[in-house]
Amino acid sequence: MRLKTKLVLAATGSAFVIVIVLSALFLGELLRQRIAQTASANDVMARQVLLMTRQAVEVGLVVHPPENLSNEALQNAVAEALQSHDPLNDTMSSFVRYSPAVQEVSVTDANGLTLVSTDPTMVNQHIASRIAFERVRDGNLPYQWREVFGKPRVLDVSLPLQRNNKPFLIVHIGIRSSFLKDNYAPWLWDALIFALVAGGGSMVAAALLASVAVRPIEEISRRLERLTLSNDSIAAGMELGGGRPVVGALPGSVPDAKTDAVVRVTNTIDRLGQQLRTTEAGYTDLRANFNHVLDTLREGVILFTAEGRAAMVSDAVAQFLRTPDPAGQIVIPHGAMMGKRLEEIFLPTTALGQAVRSAFEQDGKVTGQRVRLEDGREVEISLDRIDAGRGKEHMGTLLTLRDAGSAKQLEQELDVSRRLAAIGRLTAGVGHEVKNPVNAMVVHLELLRAKLEAAGQGRGFLQGAQRHVDILASEMERLDRVVQTLADFTRPMELHLSEIDLREVVERVVDLTGAEMAEHNVEVRCALEPAVMVRADGEMLRQAMLNLMLNAMQAMEQGGILRVGVRRDGDTALLVVADEGPGIPPELMPRIFELYFTTKPKGSGIGLAMTYRIIQMHGGAMEVTSEVGAGAAFTMRLPLILSDNRTGSRLMAGRAS
Repeated sequence: MRLKTKLVLAATGSAFVIVIVLSALFLGELLRQRIAQTASANDVMARQVLLMTRQAVEVGLVVHPPENLSNEALQNAVAEALQSHDPLNDTMSSFVRYSPAVQEVSVTDANGLTLVSTDPTMVNQHIASRIAFERVRDGNLPYQWREVFGKPRVLDVSLPLQRNNKPFLIVHIGIRSSFLKDNYAPWLWDALIFALVAGGGSMVAAALLASVAVRPIEEISRRLERLTLSNDSIAAGMELGGGRPVVGALPGSVPDAKTDAVVRVTNTIDRLGQQLRTTEAGYTDLRANFNHVLDTLREGVILFTAEGRAAMVSDAVAQFLRTPDPAGQIVIPHGAMMGKRLEEIFLPTTALGQAVRSAFEQDGKVTGQRVRLEDGREVEISLDRIDAGRGKEHMGTLLTLRDAGSAKQLEQELDVSRRLAAIGRLTAGVGHEVKNPVNAMVVHLELLRAKLEAAGQGRGFLQGAQRHVDILASEMERLDRVVQTLADFTRPMELHLSEIDLREVVERVVDLTGAEMAEHNVEVRCALEPAVMVRADGEMLRQAMLNLMLNAMQAMEQGGILRVGVRRDGDTALLVVADEGPGIPPELMPRIFELYFTTKPKGSGIGLAMTYRIIQMHGGAMEVTSEVGAGAAFTMRLPLILSDNRTGSRLMAGRAS
């Protein structure tokens, strides 16, 4: 089947289905509206009958009151009042006479016993069970369709008369379902005719659009055919003409114009794909071989042709070709190796020469074959066979010589360098971390000395002195932990986790730095939400907070306002420190958390790096916003304590990273 035919059938079929679905929805909505209109009209009639029933009961009980106070006497009196009230009976009869939808109108008691009805056979009989019209009105479309067009039945519209908040009398109006069917049928036929006309028109329009849509594919097919014919003709002409292009070398290769456009496009794309795959395969082989050579040029590398001559030699090869005599002369200079055969470069009397010859005799791939030279060095030999492609001719062989002893020595030196660098970073960090507690202890010792020299000996004095002593003890404990870190730097830092309120962390650090902030004319303003709980190491968080506040203080050389905030953000706790300093230039923002990076003349570049590490260990994150001339704001994000233990999972993930 041609594509055009498929598109036309698909388009017309889709249009037909859409029209049918929309028509069905339209017909369903019409049916729902007709049912709703009928329900509204019958509700009006039921309310009118209910009003007349109320009047009949009120008048009848006055004229003929019940013989006693029993329910039976009351029921008999009500029945007599309803049956003898002519306006009620006339109204009920008029509804049946002039409304084709109404089968009968009845009034029953709360138990369903008919007291008065337009159908005399129903009086003093229990009313039959009928489907409520309200249920049909509120039902779905299939249910409404079954009730209206199914087996004819009488639907019930009921309205109760309340007495003491309980149904006393109930008005029933029976509605013929056949009336709804007869009333709806003309609308149904009109809608069906409209749907068929619309469906036919849409199918014709869809067929025309599908036919027009195929035209661009035909044009694409013609262009692709011209492109592939040109490539095939040139390629075939080069083969037939001894390397010179011969235009038109493939007569009869033009695709049949009667073939489906999509088939022609598919075949053309397949031919182009084959050409591209062939070209890509050759390019991939060349690129892989070239990259392999470039990657190994740091080693001793020799590329031999298929004839066994050196086509490329790296400078490092000469270091492996020294003679075993004390003078250590090179067997053959580097410049003279090009074009030499394997036997001319590697002497058979040397251990390296024997190993290389043995590797070549294996005619395959050799990886990491070790040989010990006469001077004691250990060399790894690797041999790679280079082919033009899968199952094609052999192009050459790549020989790689690697000094195994030098590589091992370099790895050891790098390991020592990393350990020394770690010691240096930790030592610098200790110097930075020791300075802050010592300064705090000195300040509070001076304050304590001043208070001890004060005249008063009251209770307030003792409490003030005790607070400074507690702070000194806490700072000395933190100093001890910093020094202990230097001794245990080879072991991972251990977190002492507990539930902590971030307000207490902030208040502790603000209290600790209060005197120093005052000396630098810095006013600290706190905005702390209550009960922001995290699971963290309190000492480490205080250290991180202290680093940020001291950095902010030092940034405001002329003093200013330092704002500290604690708040929630979803399942995350935010701890913000914002200053009014000069801000951070945009070009320096990516480096502010780098170890030893600082913009201060006497800065160590450790505080922010340590703060960043502490937050990461807690599974949190650091964010920085800054505007030059307007200050900077550092935000620490920490997971809140949640009841479903998600915080613990995030914390462990943060520690693992």
